[in-house]
Amino acid sequence: MIRQKPVEHKSPIVLITDFGEKDYFVGLMKGVILKINPNAKIIDLTHAIPSFNIKVANFILSSCYHYFPEGTIFVIVVDPGVGSKRKILLVKTKNYIFLAPDNGVLTSVLEKEPPFQIFSVENTKYFLDKISATFHGRDIFSPVAGWLSRGVPCEEFGPLVSSYNTLKIQYPYINNEKIEGEIIYIDKFGNAITNIPADLIQSLSKGEKLKLKIKNIEIPIIFRKSYSEGKEGEIFFIIGSLDYLEIACNKFPLVKKINISEGEKIEISKWK
Repeated sequence: MIRQKPVEHKSPIVLITDFGEKDYFVGLMKGVILKINPNAKIIDLTHAIPSFNIKVANFILSSCYHYFPEGTIFVIVVDPGVGSKRKILLVKTKNYIFLAPDNGVLTSVLEKEPPFQIFSVENTKYFLDKISATFHGRDIFSPVAGWLSRGVPCEEFGPLVSSYNTLKIQYPYINNEKIEGEIIYIDKFGNAITNIPADLIQSLSKGEKLKLKIKNIEIPIIFRKSYSEGKEGEIFFIIGSLDYLEIACNKFPLVKKINISEGEKIEISKWK
């Protein structure tokens, strides 16, 4: 692997993985980056993506990336195809750089942030000398991110490609005064974040009492402005910080009230 004198670079590297906090994986990724660029600024967005869940990673990335400064390098390692022939993509947009496996994890962010150039990462000059079949996060993603943070141009890492894999995203919709959507993500507190944006649910609710249907169970439900406004143990709707509808339960994990999981279909209508 090449060596150069460290340089100052202002663009942060943001990591998103499903590695969790128990093992050494994230620490090694950071070590590799810092060995290449000791001045790199590394931010952990999350390492708690459910294992292999590309759909959740896609949602978190597309909901959060725009809060970061222009030039930020996003490294997404949710990679059930590691060791296979799947490509690793380096995507340059007007404002950001994204480094990710070609498995659809960039689907939603690239709908919002159209790519200027897409490269297939192939130049082994910028990889570690020994490549494991199970840990490309350390051996490929991290060194490439480190060199990007040093200012190496994207075109140095591989050839341009004209296409990339996408996920089949199920968007919410209104059908006969009912909103049909799904639970995308369940956070640490047990709140269920849906794929229903705030403006869509507000067009139906207008302060009225609503009905939540999930797993053929119907629950009367109202909006609260904050978590603390809900009574302890009460299930309610709230618009969360990402501007999506959440199903929440104050001071009690919702998943203990209702047996739900990511990907669960929901239906919302007026209570009659």
